[in-house]
Amino acid sequence: MNKNTIILLGLVTLLIFPAVAFVVLWFFSSKNPIDLLELNSLRLDFISLGILFGISYAFLSLWLFSRPYFENEMNQQKNLISQLNLTLVEKIFLSFCAGFGEEILFRAGMQSYLGVWITTIIFIAIHGYLNPKKLRLAIYGLFLIPFILVLGFSYFKFGLWSIIAAHFSYDLVLFLFIRKENTSLNFE
Repeated sequence: MNKNTIILLGLVTLLIFPAVAFVVLWFFSSKNPIDLLELNSLRLDFISLGILFGISYAFLSLWLFSRPYFENEMNQQKNLISQLNLTLVEKIFLSFCAGFGEEILFRAGMQSYLGVWITTIIFIAIHGYLNPKKLRLAIYGLFLIPFILVLGFSYFKFGLWSIIAAHFSYDLVLFLFIRKENTSLNFE
């Protein structure tokens, strides 16, 4: 995969995922897409909690993934991210695309019909982390279940933007700290 493909996938996630959620909810529940964005309830304290939670869980994930048991998987991630040669702006953009697009589709959309637990399992499975043929990735997927569950349940208490902030900050920390050059976790 090259950088242009990743940027295109980011755009698809940013634009198409929310569009699907908006259309489905509009037709099946008569929800207005603008109301779905919860723009009137943006709260800095809730967004800050989301950022703090996302960063904290990202560092827990990095700690787990840096254990010798996960060395091959960590090296694969490092190689993938390194080959993309993403700029800081591109890392921020892709993190926002994932946080915004996926949380609208999964939390505001699918979760309304499937509930938190099923949506969480689908979310992790779609990302490839529940692959029984790759035990280490499946273990990592199981480790992510609490994070995604908290996002799912927090959506009701703290709103969409807190969840977007958590997802965004989680992804951004991973982008910033997973590097090919060495096995330590350093900023670029």
